Amino acid sequence: MSEVFYIIALSLGSIVAIFILTKLMGYRQMSQMSMFDYINGITIGSIAAEMATSLEESFTQPLIAMIVYALAALLLSWLGSKSIKARRLIEGKPLVLLSNGELYRENLKRAKIDVTEFLVQCRVNGYFDVSKIETAILEGNGKISFLPKASDRPVTPSDMNLYPEQDYMVANVILDGKIMEKNLKHTGNDEKWLRNQIKGQGASQVEDVLLATCDSSNQVTVFLKSNRKKEKDVFM
Repeated sequence: MSEVFYIIALSLGSIVAIFILTKLMGYRQMSQMSMFDYINGITIGSIAAEMATSLEESFTQPLIAMIVYALAALLLSWLGSKSIKARRLIEGKPLVLLSNGELYRENLKRAKIDVTEFLVQCRVNGYFDVSKIETAILEGNGKISFLPKASDRPVTPSDMNLYPEQDYMVANVILDGKIMEKNLKHTGNDEKWLRNQIKGQGASQVEDVLLATCDSSNQVTVFLKSNRKKEKDVFM
């Protein structure tokens, strides 16, 4: 029984260690990963799993190895910020896959992407007709960026000499039936004002609200809690 508790304690310890190391390495480790970030993440995860099951050996050895990998990631990140050449070596260089109506077969081969996969990525990004794409570039993090042709890009207000007011982020003032006091204070309003606002939109009390937002014009949008299920078969 003590062995089970020991495994639980080591597992929790490895989770805490990964959390702290990820915080130190930055959120980039979780989002836009380079090749090294990907390898580093897998390796640290493997070491953490070994640490959680090291029943006979000392758990300090895998912990030290995790710290070394984290420090290496920080060092390479620092080198990348100081040197463009080092950054290109670590993160990789962008690769043009399509430009001006020409699909570069050799670059697709270098990227280990076949035409079918490239077409899938086009559709995922909203391009069902490849002829509407001016340029497609494989970025260092493995994602493909698309530049549409000028004749096929969406019309912007500046194209029509229109100058709409700038939108700003809205504040979540109620989340799952609870008032977010700091967010509400940031809007310059108080709880009494908020309760009056939600009553005008059908909420008798704060607990009835799943989400309420407030924009820069003090316009409150309320989403009430509902137990109804919405089912459709059109997505199958």
